[in-house]
Amino acid sequence: MPPHCDSLDGPVVRAAQRALETGNVALALPYVPKSGEQEIIDTFNKVVAARKASDVAREVADRYFFETVVRIHRAGEGAPYTGLKAAGLDVGPIIPVAERAIEQNDRPALEDALLQVVREELAERFAPLERRRRRAEVGVDEARAHVSAVLGLQVWAHGVYRAAKAGGHGRGH
Repeated sequence: MPPHCDSLDGPVVRAAQRALETGNVALALPYVPKSGEQEIIDTFNKVVAARKASDVAREVADRYFFETVVRIHRAGEGAPYTGLKAAGLDVGPIIPVAERAIEQNDRPALEDALLQVVREELAERFAPLERRRRRAEVGVDEARAHVSAVLGLQVWAHGVYRAAKAGGHGRGH
């Protein structure tokens, strides 16, 4: 997945911000595995106390809480924590579409975007096959190019299938 969960404007940090704004640590807990809950609660309690000291202490404490929640979230994914990423990173074209579709409960919008990408890629990869098929009888080099295009399409299609059937967040957890 593109950098998202570990960015300052990603869903994990936004949940941690809401937890601090409301004083409700439970708003951050869904983003961490059960095994990390107690560390989040303990950190939250320390951060809430530290935030009262000064504006600088608040800023440092907030950052510490964000880092802790993201670190434990990433560990729950089996991924390394490499620090918080800047806000506004390019997460590719589909993440914003998915976020809007989820917010607006608009499954067809996400479905249309995904199917459009698959259709475009399939057309681009399939188009040369007919031309290469006709030329495959000309000689070994042309036959080899046809076989390469055929196998390339099959491998790509298999990759799309596997990605569609993959686990990830919310599946198999």
